Amino acid sequence: MMPLRYAKRTLTDQEQIDAFLARAKVGSLGLSNGFAPYIIPLNFCWWRGNIYFHGADSGRKVEMINANSRVCFSVWEEYGTIAAPVPAHTDTAYMSVFLSGTIERVVDPEEMRDAMQAMLDKYVPGYYSEPLSLQHVEKYRSSLGSLTAVFRITPDSLTAKGNPLPEEKRFYPGRTVEADTRKKD
Repeated sequence: MMPLRYAKRTLTDQEQIDAFLARAKVGSLGLSNGFAPYIIPLNFCWWRGNIYFHGADSGRKVEMINANSRVCFSVWEEYGTIAAPVPAHTDTAYMSVFLSGTIERVVDPEEMRDAMQAMLDKYVPGYYSEPLSLQHVEKYRSSLGSLTAVFRITPDSLTAKGNPLPEEKRFYPGRTVEADTRKKD
Protein backbone atom coordinates (compact mmCIF):
# COMPACT_ATOMS: atom_id res chain seq x y z
CA MET A 1 0.00 0.00 0.00
CA MET A 2 1.12 3.51 -0.77
CA PRO A 3 1.65 5.67 2.38
CA LEU A 4 -0.89 8.44 2.95
CA ARG A 5 -0.10 11.99 3.99
CA TYR A 6 -2.48 11.81 6.96
CA ALA A 7 -1.04 8.50 8.19
CA LYS A 8 -3.23 8.46 11.31
CA ARG A 9 -6.21 7.55 9.10
CA THR A 10 -4.45 4.84 7.07
CA LEU A 11 -6.18 1.47 7.12
CA THR A 12 -4.05 -1.60 6.46
CA ASP A 13 -6.30 -4.48 7.56
CA GLN A 14 -6.80 -6.32 4.25
CA GLU A 15 -9.86 -8.18 5.57
CA GLN A 16 -11.51 -4.86 6.44
CA ILE A 17 -10.62 -3.44 3.03
CA ASP A 18 -11.89 -6.54 1.21
CA ALA A 19 -15.16 -6.48 3.21
CA PHE A 20 -15.64 -2.78 2.42
CA LEU A 21 -15.06 -3.30 -1.31
CA ALA A 22 -17.35 -6.33 -1.29
CA ARG A 23 -20.30 -4.35 0.10
CA ALA A 24 -19.80 -0.80 -1.28
CA LYS A 25 -22.32 -0.16 -4.04
CA VAL A 26 -20.73 2.52 -6.25
CA GLY A 27 -17.19 3.36 -7.26
CA SER A 28 -15.72 6.03 -9.51
CA LEU A 29 -13.55 5.08 -12.45
CA GLY A 30 -10.97 7.69 -13.46
CA LEU A 31 -9.73 7.70 -17.06
CA SER A 32 -7.54 10.00 -19.11
CA ASN A 33 -6.79 10.10 -22.81
CA GLY A 34 -3.89 12.51 -22.38
CA PHE A 35 -6.08 15.55 -22.99
CA ALA A 36 -8.86 15.42 -20.44
CA PRO A 37 -9.76 13.40 -17.37
CA TYR A 38 -13.06 11.53 -17.27
CA ILE A 39 -14.66 10.15 -14.11
CA ILE A 40 -17.59 7.75 -14.20
CA PRO A 41 -19.58 6.41 -11.24
CA LEU A 42 -20.48 2.76 -11.72
CA ASN A 43 -21.49 -0.50 -10.08
CA PHE A 44 -18.62 -2.93 -9.61
CA CYS A 45 -17.45 -5.99 -7.78
CA TRP A 46 -14.20 -6.73 -5.98
CA TRP A 47 -13.38 -10.26 -7.03
CA ARG A 48 -10.10 -12.16 -6.87
CA GLY A 49 -8.20 -9.00 -5.94
CA ASN A 50 -9.45 -7.04 -8.96
CA ILE A 51 -12.23 -4.58 -9.73
CA TYR A 52 -14.72 -5.80 -12.35
CA PHE A 53 -17.52 -3.90 -14.03
CA HIS A 54 -19.52 -4.19 -17.23
CA GLY A 55 -20.99 -1.84 -19.78
CA ALA A 56 -21.45 -1.16 -23.45
CA ASP A 57 -18.71 -2.30 -25.79
CA SER A 58 -18.40 1.17 -27.37
CA GLY A 59 -18.55 4.84 -26.44
CA ARG A 60 -16.38 7.44 -24.76
CA LYS A 61 -15.34 5.16 -21.87
CA VAL A 62 -14.14 2.42 -24.23
CA GLU A 63 -12.34 4.93 -26.46
CA MET A 64 -10.49 6.33 -23.44
CA ILE A 65 -9.62 2.85 -22.15
CA ASN A 66 -8.23 1.98 -25.58
CA ALA A 67 -6.17 5.20 -25.58
CA ASN A 68 -4.73 4.72 -22.08
CA SER A 69 -4.93 1.56 -19.98
CA ARG A 70 -3.72 3.35 -16.80
CA VAL A 71 -6.72 4.09 -14.57
CA CYS A 72 -7.70 4.85 -11.02
CA PHE A 73 -10.73 3.77 -9.04
CA SER A 74 -12.15 5.28 -5.87
CA VAL A 75 -14.79 3.98 -3.48
CA TRP A 76 -16.01 5.80 -0.38
CA GLU A 77 -18.82 5.79 2.13
CA GLU A 78 -19.73 8.59 4.51
CA TYR A 79 -20.98 7.46 7.94
CA GLY A 80 -22.04 10.78 9.49
CA THR A 81 -20.70 13.98 10.96
CA ILE A 82 -18.71 14.10 14.18
CA ALA A 83 -19.83 17.04 16.34
CA ALA A 84 -17.28 18.79 18.55
CA PRO A 85 -17.41 21.94 20.69
CA VAL A 86 -14.19 23.11 18.99
CA PRO A 87 -15.12 23.91 15.36
CA ALA A 88 -11.76 22.65 14.04
CA HIS A 89 -12.55 19.22 15.55
CA THR A 90 -15.85 18.84 13.71
CA ASP A 91 -15.20 16.06 11.23
CA THR A 92 -16.68 13.45 8.90
CA ALA A 93 -16.73 9.73 9.59
CA TYR A 94 -15.93 7.68 6.49
CA MET A 95 -14.02 4.91 4.83
CA SER A 96 -12.42 5.16 1.42
CA VAL A 97 -10.26 3.08 -0.88
CA PHE A 98 -8.24 4.42 -3.78
CA LEU A 99 -6.42 2.24 -6.24
CA SER A 100 -4.57 2.69 -9.47
CA GLY A 101 -3.58 0.13 -12.01
CA THR A 102 -4.24 -1.15 -15.49
CA ILE A 103 -7.54 -1.90 -17.13
CA GLU A 104 -8.29 -4.43 -19.79
CA ARG A 105 -11.32 -5.86 -21.43
CA VAL A 106 -12.02 -9.43 -20.33
CA VAL A 107 -12.11 -11.68 -23.38
CA ASP A 108 -12.38 -15.11 -21.78
CA PRO A 109 -16.12 -15.98 -21.78
CA GLU A 110 -15.89 -17.96 -18.55
CA GLU A 111 -14.17 -15.11 -16.69
CA MET A 112 -16.82 -12.73 -18.07
CA ARG A 113 -19.60 -14.99 -16.84
CA ASP A 114 -18.00 -15.49 -13.43
CA ALA A 115 -17.41 -11.74 -12.97
CA MET A 116 -21.00 -11.00 -14.00
CA GLN A 117 -22.18 -13.68 -11.56
CA ALA A 118 -20.12 -12.03 -8.80
CA MET A 119 -21.89 -8.73 -9.56
CA LEU A 120 -25.32 -10.40 -9.47
CA ASP A 121 -24.41 -12.07 -6.18
CA LYS A 122 -23.44 -8.67 -4.78
CA TYR A 123 -26.39 -6.59 -5.98
CA VAL A 124 -29.25 -9.14 -5.96
CA PRO A 125 -28.08 -11.99 -3.71
CA GLY A 126 -30.33 -15.04 -3.90
CA TYR A 127 -32.63 -13.50 -6.51
CA TYR A 128 -31.83 -15.93 -9.30
CA SER A 129 -32.31 -19.63 -8.68
CA GLU A 130 -29.86 -20.59 -11.43
CA PRO A 131 -26.35 -19.28 -12.06
CA LEU A 132 -25.74 -17.06 -15.07
CA SER A 133 -25.27 -19.10 -18.22
CA LEU A 134 -22.33 -18.69 -20.54
CA GLN A 135 -24.78 -18.44 -23.45
CA HIS A 136 -26.53 -15.44 -21.84
CA VAL A 137 -23.25 -13.55 -21.49
CA GLU A 138 -22.18 -14.32 -25.07
CA LYS A 139 -25.50 -13.46 -26.72
CA TYR A 140 -26.91 -10.57 -24.63
CA ARG A 141 -27.47 -7.23 -26.45
CA SER A 142 -28.50 -3.98 -24.79
CA SER A 143 -31.59 -2.05 -25.84
CA LEU A 144 -29.26 -0.06 -28.12
CA GLY A 145 -27.95 -3.26 -29.69
CA SER A 146 -24.46 -3.23 -28.17
CA LEU A 147 -22.64 -6.20 -26.75
CA THR A 148 -21.82 -6.27 -23.06
CA ALA A 149 -18.18 -5.70 -22.30
CA VAL A 150 -16.62 -6.77 -18.99
CA PHE A 151 -13.54 -4.94 -17.74
CA ARG A 152 -10.95 -5.86 -15.14
CA ILE A 153 -8.82 -3.38 -13.22
CA THR A 154 -5.68 -4.97 -11.85
CA PRO A 155 -4.39 -2.73 -9.07
CA ASP A 156 -0.71 -2.01 -8.64
CA SER A 157 -1.30 0.31 -5.69
CA LEU A 158 -4.12 0.51 -3.19
CA THR A 159 -4.62 2.79 -0.20
CA ALA A 160 -7.41 2.92 2.35
CA LYS A 161 -8.40 5.55 4.87
CA GLY A 162 -11.00 5.71 7.54
CA ASN A 163 -12.36 7.78 10.37
CA PRO A 164 -14.80 5.90 12.62
CA LEU A 165 -17.91 7.53 14.03
CA PRO A 166 -18.08 7.51 17.82
CA GLU A 167 -21.84 7.24 18.49
CA GLU A 168 -21.63 9.70 21.37
CA LYS A 169 -20.27 12.35 18.97
CA ARG A 170 -22.68 11.72 16.06
CA PHE A 171 -24.30 14.97 14.92
CA TYR A 172 -28.08 14.97 14.59
CA PRO A 173 -30.50 17.83 13.86
CA GLY A 174 -31.18 19.68 17.09
CA ARG A 175 -27.83 18.84 18.68
CA THR A 176 -26.13 22.02 19.89
CA VAL A 177 -22.73 22.95 21.24
CA GLU A 178 -24.45 24.38 24.33
CA ALA A 179 -26.02 21.00 25.12
CA ASP A 180 -22.69 19.24 24.57
CA THR A 181 -20.73 21.62 26.80
CA ARG A 182 -23.41 21.49 29.55
CA LYS A 183 -22.96 17.71 29.73
CA LYS A 184 -19.32 18.20 30.77
CA ASP A 185 -20.10 20.71 33.53
